[in-house]
Amino acid sequence: MGTVRDEGFRWANPFYARNLGMTSAAEGPSTEKDEKGSKLLMAGHHHGSKISIRARTYNGERIKVNDKMGNPIEIATVVVWRVVDTAKAIFDVDDYESFVYTVTETALRHVASVYAYDHMEDDDATANAITLRTNIEEVSRTLMEELDRRLEMAGIDVIDSRLTHLAYAPEIAQAMLRRQQAEAIIAARKKIVEGAVSMVDMAVEQLAQGGNIELDDERKAAMATNLMVVLCGESEAQPVLNTGTLYN
Repeated sequence: MGTVRDEGFRWANPFYARNLGMTSAAEGPSTEKDEKGSKLLMAGHHHGSKISIRARTYNGERIKVNDKMGNPIEIATVVVWRVVDTAKAIFDVDDYESFVYTVTETALRHVASVYAYDHMEDDDATANAITLRTNIEEVSRTLMEELDRRLEMAGIDVIDSRLTHLAYAPEIAQAMLRRQQAEAIIAARKKIVEGAVSMVDMAVEQLAQGGNIELDDERKAAMATNLMVVLCGESEAQPVLNTGTLYN
């Protein structure tokens, strides 16, 4: 019939209240006999008429799922929720707290399978895609919308949801670490080559503008090669003195 939220003394028709001894549907009713041999219904799970509407926090366990690319990952979430419709929480589901826990895990598995863990390629199509690692805000917002939609039938409102853990599964963690290291090396090499090319171009141009040293195309190519080796090499360059000419 409704929910009383204000202060004061109230009287409620007992036919409007749910039985305090109702048994969980998952466990089934259990019985025992009294002194006279009559069977008594024992409660498997108790529901009271009082439901707290305060905000609650559910810190989910780590679960292993496959992302959009099929890579096994470990993921966990924390959900802040509250009961906004006590009638739905009591009468529309068997146990609203267990319902929240089950739906949270299901929604998290679904959201994790929609997005990839990280960008696998460098092309524009995948670089702009939403991933679990780089777009935490978007993924959390999607998860909260998914939970809101699924928990509405139980009168539950999701206040916030955030990912608390995200990592590759142990069986592929080392392989993915090597891949990330390779990407870092390639990016560093790219920066080094770009800087070396600009420095070689500047050196050749300044030598040509001075007029004291005349360089033909072959000497410019040789000097550019030597400078690139010196600037891009991982170890220190070993100088070689040429006592002859470039052509002998």
